[in-house]
Amino acid sequence: MNFIESRGNDGEQALNVSFSEAILSPMASFGGIYVPEALPTLGTNFLEQHLESNYKVLAKAILAAYEIDIEGAVIDEALALYDCFDNPQNPVPVVRVKDDLYVSELYHGETRAFKDMALQPFGIVLSSLAQQRNENYLIMTATSGDTGPAALETFKNRANVRVACLYPEGGTSDVQRLQMVTEDAENLKVIGIHGSFDDAQAALKTLLSSASFKAKLNEKNIALSAANSVNFGRIIFQQIYHIHSYLELVRQNAITLGDKVYLAVPSGNFGNALGGYYAQKMGLPVEKILIASNNNNILTQLITTGKYDLRDSTVIPTTSPAMDILKSSNIERILYDLFGAERTKNLMLQLDEAKFYELTIDELAMLQQYFAADFCTDAEGQQYIQDCFADGYLMDPHTATCFKAYDTCRDKELTTIAYSTAEWTKFSPTIANALTGEEGTHDLYALQTIAKKANIAIPDKINALFDKPITQKTVVDKADIESVILEFLV
Repeated sequence: MNFIESRGNDGEQALNVSFSEAILSPMASFGGIYVPEALPTLGTNFLEQHLESNYKVLAKAILAAYEIDIEGAVIDEALALYDCFDNPQNPVPVVRVKDDLYVSELYHGETRAFKDMALQPFGIVLSSLAQQRNENYLIMTATSGDTGPAALETFKNRANVRVACLYPEGGTSDVQRLQMVTEDAENLKVIGIHGSFDDAQAALKTLLSSASFKAKLNEKNIALSAANSVNFGRIIFQQIYHIHSYLELVRQNAITLGDKVYLAVPSGNFGNALGGYYAQKMGLPVEKILIASNNNNILTQLITTGKYDLRDSTVIPTTSPAMDILKSSNIERILYDLFGAERTKNLMLQLDEAKFYELTIDELAMLQQYFAADFCTDAEGQQYIQDCFADGYLMDPHTATCFKAYDTCRDKELTTIAYSTAEWTKFSPTIANALTGEEGTHDLYALQTIAKKANIAIPDKINALFDKPITQKTVVDKADIESVILEFLV
């Protein structure tokens, strides 16, 4: 399968590229990103064939349907990383919390967040390609808290790869920050920036598209790639767990094969939701995808009004910080799929230049065929955490936002899959506050409070973070990011 450009071709880049080329060089003409030329068709027969398949077998079949140009042995090695999850036979448990609401737990990997589902195998694939080509790569990533730890974990000590990870200083939980700043592999550089995740992501995209930066890297015989979800290497793995979760419901006799479901997805950069959208387009029986936001509710505004308006918007710090994002990269792939390259290019140009665009009435109707949306305030999220815990289920504040979308966005009484993107350990002060009322506690104390109240153990890898030395101490202004990275590459 080939990949094409979301904003059309500029006459300088190839009209289409292979999967390996798209993930090694993820930025396309006019600042766009790569999208599949066509999606594979899976359908009911595919689902029936994989009703008894484990996660790795299902994943390999979906990757085969894409006909990607990655050797089978590399794919096997990549998928074998799921063996390091809590339950290798079922790395993504799907847990019933209400009669028609099930939570797909995506956080049972190395860094206790859903980004492990895509980044653990992606690291093997990209590093293998670099070695096969005898090339060296700088992998850049910007994180709101989960991508960074997962990217650092998958790429540490891998051959032919170095990583520069940007995060907003003060914009992540303590555990997320510790997972990054205690990494000590020589091929990793963690850079805190004064600003928001949107600032970090903008810096990343600027450097990915910068001819002068690429020229400086070229002098060092280093090519440039990215681990953010602008890279389709991330997205291809994020489709798998949606299909797995549906099949889990069939296996649990919660639904019959062919029944439609809702997918409730906590959304910041929209990669998780995009994976569900692609799965639906490939044949997964989905009624709609329910987009859950926090007070940074730009996606709710887009899906309900057709307006993407950043003119008077600034990032609002919330208790679900991984979603404190205003400019969602993967909306671009939705725009392309629904409206084509030329319209996507025009809309994205308007957003870049005027910080605003508006869909037509017909375009909004097309968008709403697939999506509904609502946002959840911190207070509402706290109440959902409290109520669910009383019913025997412990969840993080990002998962809680899905419960608001479940309550308000469904127009049919269909079974709903909500996606839990992080373990409770990643945001313990917020959860401790919801469960006990305590305020201002640091993460370790909050972890101990929750563990005692819920009668569960704190995972060893989380506990150990508080005793590890801080090895990554760089915090800079946005203007200094390039020079810091180049110094790291000396």
